[in-house]
Amino acid sequence: MDELLFVKLGGSLITRKSAASAARPRVIRRLAHEIRGALDEAPGLRLVLGHGSGSFGHVVAHRYAVQSGCHDWLGYALTSAAAARLNRIVVDAFLEEGVPVVALQPSASARCREGKLVDLAWQPVAELLQHQLVPLVYGDVALDEVWGSTIISTETIFACLAHHLQPTRVLLVGEVRGVYTSDPHLDARARLITYIAAGRQMPESVDIAGSNAVDVTGGMHSKVDIMAALVRELPGLLVQFLSGSRPGLLRRSLLDRELNPGTCLTGRQ
Repeated sequence: MDELLFVKLGGSLITRKSAASAARPRVIRRLAHEIRGALDEAPGLRLVLGHGSGSFGHVVAHRYAVQSGCHDWLGYALTSAAAARLNRIVVDAFLEEGVPVVALQPSASARCREGKLVDLAWQPVAELLQHQLVPLVYGDVALDEVWGSTIISTETIFACLAHHLQPTRVLLVGEVRGVYTSDPHLDARARLITYIAAGRQMPESVDIAGSNAVDVTGGMHSKVDIMAALVRELPGLLVQFLSGSRPGLLRRSLLDRELNPGTCLTGRQ
């Protein structure tokens, strides 16, 4: 049976976010190899891939405050170029592993208003899937009708596409195991949250965290909020947060819906 999954490779996973424009090519190639293996084992599996900008786009965007309107439009151009450079690295690695990815630049069709994505061309994604190709989107700059410019995260793009394409699962693959009560890099007492009900508000005592690097899209809080809102709108959707640092886990997660690889976010109470 055909199954459509959305899979995001986090910027903290595929880049070193502590240094500007520093990709992790070995990690990217391994993830591509795991995805190729899953596709070989499950011929009915269809994927829409996405990736964050990590130390490529976020550092430049933060420097020029592109996410809330440009004072210097050179910053917009530089952020766009940085995101595209990382995308090229990802595309080349996946093609070398035999994954037929086709990159789609989100800013080419995105319409935003006050930082919110209001429209994005989804038809090319659907058509690529019909040809057994793997569409690849990424966090990008975008023009904004009110602010002038903003940043659209991969999660925001996935949420827009999901209403049209109806995936059964969204896998958000990061550096750490999932969603924590605090930043596990900084707090030894941080606890993994294994289950989140989209209809319930997280306790105020829980400081959701996942990475301590520069992130102009709001970090883990924003990811959880966007995905929870999406699950409330598409109740059958399952969102899974997992670590891409553990070899083989992504492949197993793609093939086994029942596996809880880290944190599961669902519409069940």
